[in-house]
Amino acid sequence: MSESYSRKKGCKDVFNEFLVSNAIYTESIEIPRLAPTFDIPYSVISFRKAMAKSGRRDYGSWVHFYLHDWEFESIWRHAKRYLNRLKKYQGVILPDFSVFRDMPYVMQQWNIYRSRAIGNWLQHNGVRIIPNIRYADSRTYPVSCLGIEEGCVIAFGSLGNIKN
Repeated sequence: MSESYSRKKGCKDVFNEFLVSNAIYTESIEIPRLAPTFDIPYSVISFRKAMAKSGRRDYGSWVHFYLHDWEFESIWRHAKRYLNRLKKYQGVILPDFSVFRDMPYVMQQWNIYRSRAIGNWLQHNGVRIIPNIRYADSRTYPVSCLGIEEGCVIAFGSLGNIKN
C-alpha cells in the first residue's frame, strides 16, 4: 500500500491512516494510546542531525524533535521514508509539534494527536519511544497526557514555558 493512499481504493490518505490502523484510542477525543516505556536516554541527537546525509552518526543516542516544526514536518508527511534510519538509533523521543497559546484549541489537540499517532506507528514497527508532553495553557493540560500510561517515562518540551 502506498503511503499516500488509504485502504479505500483511490482515496487519498489525508490524515495518515496507516499511522493509527492498529491503534487503541482514548475514550474522550480518540488520541492513540501508547504502550508504557521505562527507558531513559543517556544521549540524544536531533532529528535534523540524525537524518543528515553527512556528519557523525551516534546510533547509541535517542532521536529528539526539539526543533522548529518546519525542520521535522516531513516525519508527518513521509514517515515511512524515515523508519529504517530511525530503527538504527536507541529510540525516539516523540515529535514536539508546537502547541501555541494563541493557536486554536482544535489545532493544539491536532498537534498532540500527531505526536501520539507517530508514536503508535513507531512502536508497532519495533522502535522504542518516549512520549513527549507539550501543553499551551490550562485548556490543553488534560489533553497533553492522553494516551500515555501513568508512571512511565516521558519527555517534556520546555521551549516557550521557561523564561530564564
